[in-house]
Amino acid sequence: MSLAQERFVSIEEFYVMREKTDNLLEYVDGVIFMSPSPSTKHQRISSRLHARLFNFLDQKKSGCEVFHAPFDVELQKEGVDGKKIVIPDLSIICDKNGFMENKYIGVPAIIIEILSPSNQSHDLVFKLNLYMQYGVKEYWIINPMLNAIQLYVLDESMQYQQMDVIREQGIIKSHVLQGFQVQLEELF
Repeated sequence: MSLAQERFVSIEEFYVMREKTDNLLEYVDGVIFMSPSPSTKHQRISSRLHARLFNFLDQKKSGCEVFHAPFDVELQKEGVDGKKIVIPDLSIICDKNGFMENKYIGVPAIIIEILSPSNQSHDLVFKLNLYMQYGVKEYWIINPMLNAIQLYVLDESMQYQQMDVIREQGIIKSHVLQGFQVQLEELF
């Protein structure tokens, strides 16, 4: 993740910039972040998880849906100021009220980010704190370089607690989507 601009830009300027590029750009309070192109392994992990989540949610008829990048999520929560437009690798959205034609406005129930070598600190620190601030109930960080997953769950004091870290093998279970689990060997 790298800064595309060193100066603050308006939301209007941001949308003009996005029209002129194929790069994935995110906007956080006047700062633009550019996402790296995903690797082959990143795409495989994202596709496998998307398919599993889609099938799980379709069978459960929970009303939740999964969306994969590029899909804009404009984070919005009462009492939190600023304009934040992110493009998570996978978003599980259960509150249908925020859907617009080209984006979702609100807070997904679960966000999954897949690390790239150049964006690790952005997803591990910046986005973790951003998603916690907005109340994303569950945050998965997938590290394809280490074949590992970190799972964070929002507690009653609105702080993330690391619930699980597994590497290479084992099963990781969602706390928000009861019954959803992933076997690491099948993912990597």
